[in-house]
Amino acid sequence: MRKIGKNSIEFENVFLRATSTVAGPKESKGPLGKYFDVHFNDSHCGQENWEQAEIKMQQMAIDLVLEKAGLNMKNIDAMVGGDLNNQLAITNYALRAYDAPYLGVFAACSTCTESLIVASNLIDAGYGENVVTITSSHNSTSERQFRYPTEYGGQKPNSMTSTTTGAGSCIVSRVPSSIKIIRATLGKIVDPELSDSQDMGRTMAPAAASTLVTHLQDFNITTDEYDLILTGDLSKYGSDIFEKIVNNVGIMRTDNFNDAGLMLYDIEKQHVFAGGSGCGCVTLVTLSYVINALRIGIYHKVLIIATGALMNPIMVAQNETIPAIAHAIALERSFE
Repeated sequence: MRKIGKNSIEFENVFLRATSTVAGPKESKGPLGKYFDVHFNDSHCGQENWEQAEIKMQQMAIDLVLEKAGLNMKNIDAMVGGDLNNQLAITNYALRAYDAPYLGVFAACSTCTESLIVASNLIDAGYGENVVTITSSHNSTSERQFRYPTEYGGQKPNSMTSTTTGAGSCIVSRVPSSIKIIRATLGKIVDPELSDSQDMGRTMAPAAASTLVTHLQDFNITTDEYDLILTGDLSKYGSDIFEKIVNNVGIMRTDNFNDAGLMLYDIEKQHVFAGGSGCGCVTLVTLSYVINALRIGIYHKVLIIATGALMNPIMVAQNETIPAIAHAIALERSFE
């Protein structure tokens, strides 16, 4: 492991040993539904309330990824993860059931890549052999915390995105596997001076562009380096702004760009407005479809740029703007 440029890291021996995904009802009916491991038909997931449902999804994802890798908690050196709820409540409660050191991280919808970066650093620094990451979001727990109470039934504009109900877990390891984590770029806070909590895509687009430009500069590469550059989750309007920004700085090839918020749902047929959001969104797309595409050789190298709007409802009510951040991690098809 070594630092590259000002904001980036190059890893030496870090692999994705196994991944798992648990999807909610709307996500299961979307274009990528067949790639998810577990599907729920209702948002309560058989629990009494939405918070317990999200806790259950996290625990199911963790149990499944351990089963896939043929491991148990005695083999796990640490756990890293987070969610969208205050004080990382869902992850804190879910991980009560697991006997392992835990680092809680919050970067809004970029929590997935931040967790992978922290876990990769632990592995490459020699802390241990296996680190579990876990990330989730739930439409109902998140919407009522960050926007309006779900029961309120407030009208939503077309710029709104739909928070994903889903959880994903992976085991980051020094044991060689078919997927290698090769690079990461840490994002910086970018404030576009927007304050509309119902237009997260446009708010996060400048942060995604900043991280992509920094990544390319630090590693002295172009967008041709990757078969897929996946943002998550700018959705419809944010993706348009993202492409315009990078075009303006001289990055002209964008045919290998896509966005998790546009891939997870059929925005023409499903009621998701501008697309998907929430840290479960890029998590589901990355740990299912993208990983599968790498394993079977559709992709050989991909860059995941997860974006987060670092908003607080109280601060927004005080007429503050919404700062954003984006963290990037690169995955490569390897051979065991």
